[in-house]
Amino acid sequence: MQVKTIGLDLAKDVFQVHGVSVTSDKVFNKEIKRAKLLEFFESLPPCMVGMEACSSAHHWGRELRKLGHDVRLMPAIYVKPYVKRGKTDAVDAEAICEAVGRPTMRFVEIKSECQQALLTAHRTRELIVRQRTQVSNMIRGMLREFGYVLPTGVEAMVRFSKSHLEGDQPKFPELANGGLGILCYQLLGLSARIEGFSKLIECHARRDDNARRLM
Repeated sequence: MQVKTIGLDLAKDVFQVHGVSVTSDKVFNKEIKRAKLLEFFESLPPCMVGMEACSSAHHWGRELRKLGHDVRLMPAIYVKPYVKRGKTDAVDAEAICEAVGRPTMRFVEIKSECQQALLTAHRTRELIVRQRTQVSNMIRGMLREFGYVLPTGVEAMVRFSKSHLEGDQPKFPELANGGLGILCYQLLGLSARIEGFSKLIECHARRDDNARRLM
């Protein structure tokens, strides 16, 4: 029987594939190692391949499209209702296969490598912002323990950190000031990285037609 539709359950090393024919009869449901996945799909005629949208799905979507397959990504929450019994890789692949053929299913556009690269810049910046917030809270907490309270806002924290490293330090034990200095140095470094990523994202937005229209 010729395969018409495949549900591909993604993983780190061992993938699960569930294929059905034109008459919806099961052709296979088996495991395939990562190194053999493209070789497996090369041996198949062009067919519809469904996957849950996740971090690696866009990469595999691009690769399978190069082989001529009709790849469609779906939000995992839309696939969940088609899981018929206890959660296993085989059951998940079957559910994906069934969900991708539904006429009312909504799909996620496969991102290009450039789109994913820009997304990594946004995610990296978000992580650094969270780290700076943690350091800021630590500094504020240390200062409050000795009766010092800083104004709210990142700008006030940056000003304090710069003045502390320049020698204008609160009058409390040297040991505490030493730890505070390390945190101030870290905060200024994180702020510099955030500014760098912000400029990178802004520069890309000015060159991108869609971003310019949105702005």
